[in-house]
Amino acid sequence: MEENEKKDRERGEIFSKSVRAGKRTYFFDVKATISDEYYLTITESKRRFNNDQGKFFYEKHKLFLYKEDFEKFSEGLAEVIDYIKSEQTMPEPREEISRESFSEELAVKNKHTDISFEDLNSDIDDE
Repeated sequence: MEENEKKDRERGEIFSKSVRAGKRTYFFDVKATISDEYYLTITESKRRFNNDQGKFFYEKHKLFLYKEDFEKFSEGLAEVIDYIKSEQTMPEPREEISRESFSEELAVKNKHTDISFEDLNSDIDDE
């Protein structure tokens, strides 16, 4: 076992999977209790803006799911998802946008005139 894996296991962290879905990210983390019993934490994370502080922060909601509840939880979740799918048309899957393509798109939208500082200095020298 790798050193990092061993440290994670000692802290109870066994396996993680993150899923980006639109403006939210879901984290599925398998952890272990002191007695080495596995359980699942599901965390929803949304990026929010705090107007008072002028900063972004992440709002998180966490659900702990223990293995004795997996069966009933998954049955209930599947039933609810099937109901929604049968009652409403599902939206098209969202295309993930990479940071690079987002930055390029933003640069095109915010295209500015290229000004050299040397150009500004020559105007001052002329006065």
